[in-house]
Amino acid sequence: MKQGKNKKREEEIFLGRLSRHHDELRWLYMELYENDSMFAELCDRMRTFFLERNALLKNRDFDREQAPGWYKKNDMLGMMLYIDNFAGNMKGVESRLDYLEKCNVNYIHLMPFLDTTEGRSDGGYAVSDFRKVQEKLGSMADLESLTAACHKKGINVCMDFVMNHTSEDHEWAKKARQGDGEYMSRYFFFDNGREPELYERTVPQVFPTTAPGNFTWLEDAGHYVMTTFYPYQWDLNYKNPRVFNEMMYNFLYLANRGIDIIRIDAVPYIWKELNTSCRNLPKVHTIVRMMRMISEIVCPGVLLLGEVVMEPEKVVPYFGTVEKPECHMLYNVTTMATTWHTVATRDTGLLKKQLAIVNALPKEYVFLNYLRCHDDIGWGLDYGTLHADGFEERSHKQYLNDYFQGYAGNSSSRGELYNADPVTGDARFCGTTASMCGVETAGFEQDGEAMEKAVRLVLMLHAYMFTQSGIPVLYSGDEIGQVNDYSYKEDPNKAVDSRYLHRGAMKWELAKNIQDADTVEGKIFQGLDRLEKIRKAEKAFVTEADAWVVETSDQAVLGMGRYYDGEKLIGLFNFSEYDRVARICENDEDYEDLLSGKEIKTAEVRIPAYGFCYLKRM
Repeated sequence: MKQGKNKKREEEIFLGRLSRHHDELRWLYMELYENDSMFAELCDRMRTFFLERNALLKNRDFDREQAPGWYKKNDMLGMMLYIDNFAGNMKGVESRLDYLEKCNVNYIHLMPFLDTTEGRSDGGYAVSDFRKVQEKLGSMADLESLTAACHKKGINVCMDFVMNHTSEDHEWAKKARQGDGEYMSRYFFFDNGREPELYERTVPQVFPTTAPGNFTWLEDAGHYVMTTFYPYQWDLNYKNPRVFNEMMYNFLYLANRGIDIIRIDAVPYIWKELNTSCRNLPKVHTIVRMMRMISEIVCPGVLLLGEVVMEPEKVVPYFGTVEKPECHMLYNVTTMATTWHTVATRDTGLLKKQLAIVNALPKEYVFLNYLRCHDDIGWGLDYGTLHADGFEERSHKQYLNDYFQGYAGNSSSRGELYNADPVTGDARFCGTTASMCGVETAGFEQDGEAMEKAVRLVLMLHAYMFTQSGIPVLYSGDEIGQVNDYSYKEDPNKAVDSRYLHRGAMKWELAKNIQDADTVEGKIFQGLDRLEKIRKAEKAFVTEADAWVVETSDQAVLGMGRYYDGEKLIGLFNFSEYDRVARICENDEDYEDLLSGKEIKTAEVRIPAYGFCYLKRM
């Protein structure tokens, strides 16, 4: 009897959620596909996935429905990590959760772990099976065990959902290659070069040097196939409702394994139209909006994180509207690149402009902020603004790449270029945070003074990142100052991709030093620990706080203000290798330095080279 009541209650919950979204979801679906039977199938499968979702996850959903802004608090701190580099496999990650707790992390982004083909994986972004874990990393059972263990410790789990394309080794692609029309229709196949040539006229190239063009000729199949990224990554055709439905079933399957945050990879690319750039088309938003509703029906505790690589003011359409939301969170990519521009120029002008733009956006918008990630740094800066300040695009990109390789600007950075194009002069940069800040150089030269300055720069940049509105995300290894790993050159599957320079294995022998304040690892780890605890304790750091740029009278010193519920905080960050004085006018109020405990007058604040301070109004 009790089991029957529970099932009836579950049906009522599902039908209640479905009814809230049904009409809009059906309208959008029919707008794209005009297919009643496929929509009915989608609804039926949503019900099945809901009923299969385990009780603990359903309870988690319920709690989050009651507190929809749970992820906007100032205690959120993320970390990105490769499973194999961090701990060998999923069981290894589970065994290291105590370490993640020491890092104050409550959100881990597990870099791509679904099945791929060695040597044709693009770092895991060429998925050959959406329901299988790479064997070297474990199994789906291991994933469920890991997510459950994380949830017990209050840690959320994020994964990549690569929905723009599949690997050429995916079951669909194999059947398409053999000429099966049903599966060919799930991709973009052409038996001659006429349409591909028309697409090429308007569609930009993602990797013009390493993977030129947007199509690949398949000699054995006698067809061209669209491959926006690499030849072994075949673009999916979302004009086919079977593609949308099946990918949503994969999405819900993974959510039911305990994933809390689904990172939608390459969102702007997922809808293609001839005679367009095939980027950011209106129907992309239709698909993302439907994903949001499907999630809210089946697994409302799951968040959508969109990977959209544009300026903050241009990515905001991917948040949707208050009435019709899309992504819960987006990356703040441009500010990351501008941060390193500021390090190389000691000029905060462009950074202040971009922070002001972000600060003016609605408080409902949540950005993920980071200093480094698994990818390269592309110098897609605001060259219109920079030109007015005397910077020319090509020469400045050259300077930035020279600076971070250690060739210019009194730089102590070390790293390598990626995807360099000798014709355009374009190149992207690879390197860990610590190596870009000078830790690698100082260690190699055994220069104690330089190391002290490098550690200060690492901590200052993190303190600045923590002051931005949104959720800060660390890159695994940055918490102990891990430097570039050049051993990738010895692996033939990695040697051609310099991004592996900053994807080295976690140095656990160095992590043993985190409690030793006389070591580089201890200084950085303990410094970050202190900052993380200040951020968690001070409510001015909540996402909804008012935020603004504070003028400091020194172009090398960035000032950031935050205010929430009567509490006011000012952060000052010195991007120069020399001591500076910040002069700010804040109504002659008294402030306490949260790091030293001293009372500070803001009329004149002395900040050491690469130093910073958090000032709280008394």
